Amino acid sequence: MSQRLLAKNDASQACRIGGDRRVERLVLFAPKVVFSRSLKNAAWSNTRLVGDAMLDTVRALKRDTPQDLVVLGSGSIVSQLAQENLVDEYQTVLVPIVLGSGRTLFEGLDHRQPLQLTQSRTFSNGNVVLWHKRSPT
Repeated sequence: MSQRLLAKNDASQACRIGGDRRVERLVLFAPKVVFSRSLKNAAWSNTRLVGDAMLDTVRALKRDTPQDLVVLGSGSIVSQLAQENLVDEYQTVLVPIVLGSGRTLFEGLDHRQPLQLTQSRTFSNGNVVLWHKRSPT
């Protein structure tokens, strides 16, 4: 079975869109891996803490886990995974606010990754959820 690694850029925003509580339930009850160099323990239930070897851990999870994997709310982790071509699908929330500064979502990525829009959903508040898959190379 082919595995997909999904990258979501803002879990809290995703929980609020359209009153959808699926992400909240995912965070609370699903098995989780937290990547952190500073945490000593993870307080959430069903959580494994990984300090180093993030890329090796993700490769093993993609190989050994039958379910899709989801990254919630970490641009730096998504960027590192994208750099290694480990992200298969991106789900991003576009919030229509123009900022004058800030970090890019893919800071540090040193190569282009063509994406194909597979789905979109617009909400009455102006937010848009976009689903993109990597284009075949």
